[in-house]
Amino acid sequence: MNFKKPKFWDLPVLSIWSILLYPLSLLFLFASSILRILKVEKKFPIPIICIGNIYIGGTGKTPLAKEIFQITKSLGKNPAFVKKYYSYLDDEIDMLQKTGKTFFLNKRKDSIEALIKKGFDLAILDDGFQDLSIYKNFNIVCFNQKQWTGNNLLIPAGPLRESLSALNRADCILINGKKDTKIENQIFSVNKSAKVFYSKYKAINVDEFKGKKICAFAGIGNPSNFFELLKENNLNLVKTFSYPDHHNYSYTEIENIVKKYNDCIFLTTEKDYCRISLDSFKKNFKIEYLKVRLDIENKDNFIKLIKDKI
Repeated sequence: MNFKKPKFWDLPVLSIWSILLYPLSLLFLFASSILRILKVEKKFPIPIICIGNIYIGGTGKTPLAKEIFQITKSLGKNPAFVKKYYSYLDDEIDMLQKTGKTFFLNKRKDSIEALIKKGFDLAILDDGFQDLSIYKNFNIVCFNQKQWTGNNLLIPAGPLRESLSALNRADCILINGKKDTKIENQIFSVNKSAKVFYSKYKAINVDEFKGKKICAFAGIGNPSNFFELLKENNLNLVKTFSYPDHHNYSYTEIENIVKKYNDCIFLTTEKDYCRISLDSFKKNFKIEYLKVRLDIENKDNFIKLIKDKI
């Protein structure tokens, strides 16, 4: 799904577009509510950890899934990833497979059954908070502090897959960004028992790009967050290019950028780099990606919470 987020989704005040699209949001709410009523949860004989969101895209689910894989391995479990298959998610599947075994059938339930047969004893769902056909032992909902819930409206008038009230199903909220008591108060008004943690991205190979001209491009949920991370690390950012989430780059597209900024290093995200799969790209263009690590504050408490749940 080649999707570029409308700017009005994150405006602090309602735009004319949000108002015009609001009736469609009500239809979306009605349809999703009916589907939830019809769903019957299935329990599995292994723990299920779900990493989801209610803000569509750009909340850091996949990096957190990879971190939880390592945490559960350290706790003596034999985890595997579950990702519902869509062709446009090949980039995220590739990222997961670099860390551990990934099952990506059309139905998450089928993937869980397959991983159990293969001897894995814990399933990590990268996305699936809205899939109420599966009982989860531990629900984590991800947000980015900068975007939070945008204009607070449901798709298509806003960026939300569900309203904030859905957080009453969450065990844990992970916010990528700075501590924000206003956000915490909104969370606790819905779910007083939710555990709130904060995370940040740590750039691992940033020193390779210091003192050089950088042309950065990204086709992710919130490209601006990637560019801000580069600025925070004092890189010389000459030009940035934003593309829709899961954008499928063409050779000509990259070639045109390279010709115009041929004295720069071309830097992108790992997710974008996975989509630039043609050998001709990497042979003819010097494209690098920023390696990042997700650092979780109060990580010991976070690990204890996971241990108690599984």
